Amino acid sequence: MPAKSRIRDALAWLALALLILTTIAHLLTKPPAMPSYDEVRQGWKPSEAWLYDRDGRLLDSERVDFARRRMAWVPLADIAQPVRSAVVASEDKRYWSHGGVDWLAIASAARTRLNLGGTGGRSRGASTLPMQLAGFLAPDLALPGQRGWLAKLRQMRAGQALAADWSREQMLEAYFNLVPLRGETQGIGAGARALFGKKPADMDRTDAALFAGLLPNPAAGAEALGQRACRAARATGRAPKDCGPLRAAAATLVSGERIAELDPALAPHLAVRLLDKPGKRVTTTIDRRIQEAAIVALRRQLSGLGADRVRDGAVVVLDNATGDVLAYVGGVGLKSTAAQVDGANARRQAGSTLKPHLYAQVIEHRWLTAASILDDSPVQLDTASGLYVPKNYDHSFKGPVSVRQALAASLNVPAVRALVIDDVQQFRDRLWALGYHGIVEDGEYYGFSLALGSAEVSLVEQANAFRTFANSGQWSPVHFTAARDDRDGPRAVVSPAAAFIVGDILADATARADAFGADSALRLPFWAAAKTGTSKGMRDNWCVGWSDRFTVAVWVGNLEGDSMRAVSGTSGAAPVWRDVMMALHAGNPGKPPAMPEGVEAKQIALPGTREPPRREYFIRGTGQAEMAAAPAAARRPRITSPVSGSVYALDPDIPIDRQRLAVAVSGEVAGYRLLLDKTPLGDADAGQQILPRPGAHMLTLVDPGGRMVDRVRFTVR
Repeated sequence: MPAKSRIRDALAWLALALLILTTIAHLLTKPPAMPSYDEVRQGWKPSEAWLYDRDGRLLDSERVDFARRRMAWVPLADIAQPVRSAVVASEDKRYWSHGGVDWLAIASAARTRLNLGGTGGRSRGASTLPMQLAGFLAPDLALPGQRGWLAKLRQMRAGQALAADWSREQMLEAYFNLVPLRGETQGIGAGARALFGKKPADMDRTDAALFAGLLPNPAAGAEALGQRACRAARATGRAPKDCGPLRAAAATLVSGERIAELDPALAPHLAVRLLDKPGKRVTTTIDRRIQEAAIVALRRQLSGLGADRVRDGAVVVLDNATGDVLAYVGGVGLKSTAAQVDGANARRQAGSTLKPHLYAQVIEHRWLTAASILDDSPVQLDTASGLYVPKNYDHSFKGPVSVRQALAASLNVPAVRALVIDDVQQFRDRLWALGYHGIVEDGEYYGFSLALGSAEVSLVEQANAFRTFANSGQWSPVHFTAARDDRDGPRAVVSPAAAFIVGDILADATARADAFGADSALRLPFWAAAKTGTSKGMRDNWCVGWSDRFTVAVWVGNLEGDSMRAVSGTSGAAPVWRDVMMALHAGNPGKPPAMPEGVEAKQIALPGTREPPRREYFIRGTGQAEMAAAPAAARRPRITSPVSGSVYALDPDIPIDRQRLAVAVSGEVAGYRLLLDKTPLGDADAGQQILPRPGAHMLTLVDPGGRMVDRVRFTVR
């Protein structure tokens, strides 16, 4: 075969081999398809969700996605120029001129690796920003261990594809948002916040050098980071005279001793309640100014009381007219041992705060008036679970008192007597209508203790139920956002007349002076009505009240349920209520409500009580000029002691004749007789005593004609 033919054949085979090798190399280095810029933007999901006040001011944020931490997408224009310059200068200095691959950098890197120049110097690497971005978009391009020439060619081709389809600004913007940083942090939005406590737009040259120094190895230690930051600063052409400050800043960053993050953290409990999806932005009805005032007032009070007395508290503020929640403070931390629990939404025992709703109901039914006399004296009530013996907070009794005095001074025994006049089931149904939807059992379950707040309620429920008084008895739901769903209201629950009278009682500083003093925290320099309450065992302390425009509810206690120490209604929640009310009405004091139709005012005298004559409000048609305790002749004859169902135990160490049981009766009982186990005991008005013997007994009261009018069963053991 001629030489020329052999050469042509060899060249042909060589060309074929090169074609095959090129095809193989092309296939082996083919990168995955790169998404468009718009696809990347649309697919971006931050790990956070954000809560804003009614004017668009940030209140709080909530971490929703825990796989990685990233904020909202940051536009390139919102990244400080020193940061952009430092990253480009240190990572890809010819970024603005190459086509995705920096061939000069590749040649320099190869020359350094092969030591062709004989210098043995350090190479800055040849991976451009588009190539790195391609690795962020397609993680299989930059898997650990893929450092061979095929992997590098795939990255180069991917970088070229991005540079061909994306603008330089789009690539740089995406790089800043996708770059991994320390720990789980991704992107400059999260990095600037977590590492520097700043917005990306506010980062300075020191921050820029540190940020650029993190990129080659985000987990680098303080010394390595300080060196890289110093080189990054020099790469921008603004070399510092001394890298000492940068090294110190690097040490601070690595230690985690950063300044507080930008999140104001003003409503963490509400954020947990409303934020449930990554990237969600919720505009609430909260007024940030009022929220901050409530936080300050609660924090100051808890700090003053001390963690050894009480650790937790909550505040809710409502707009009376709209039902908007203007402040929602579920807790303020401090020395709380249950800071994550939402104190504004947790159900706790209501204490005396349910009494206004009870008195409103009996006044509305015309069974009592504000001047009606109730007996504040010891009482025992026979219930399905045994005897119920209510006592007042101070364990004393005031004798005959008016309803005004009983409610304003929060007396327990008169409230129980009012519930006896009303009906436990009716009262339970009234509370349900007022939005106390944690009271799910029937009236018999709660019994007469419901008058004293044995049921559990939330602070939001308390605030809205009292707001009903402010709105002349009209109940409507509260709103946390601008969305409205009033299918459950508004509706009339309390009559306007009863709501007005109860409000006037709770605003009467004179009526509550005996119990709270003449100048308690409840007394404001403008009209406002308020009610305090303390639950059994001193576990909860409440103060709920309203003015013409706002309703404020405050709870203090210990979320873990242990008792408070030396904290009462006026020393616990009331000072917070006062401070918030004063802040709400600064420069615009509250005004008293106008007397509604169906209410009349009359001068009233109350002989037989300690209360002086006064002007009193009545539902029209129920007013009287004088109110006094009924004489004995007007009372129904009945046995008041022993109480039916009582169980008495004999003491073996006391002689039996000294353990007599006194019998007490009420009403005009002249001519009436008592029978013990069908055996005559004697005249009912003679102060009879029973010489007890073990066993069950029946005591009967009969009238002069021998007709039984009352009987009680009791047991002696």
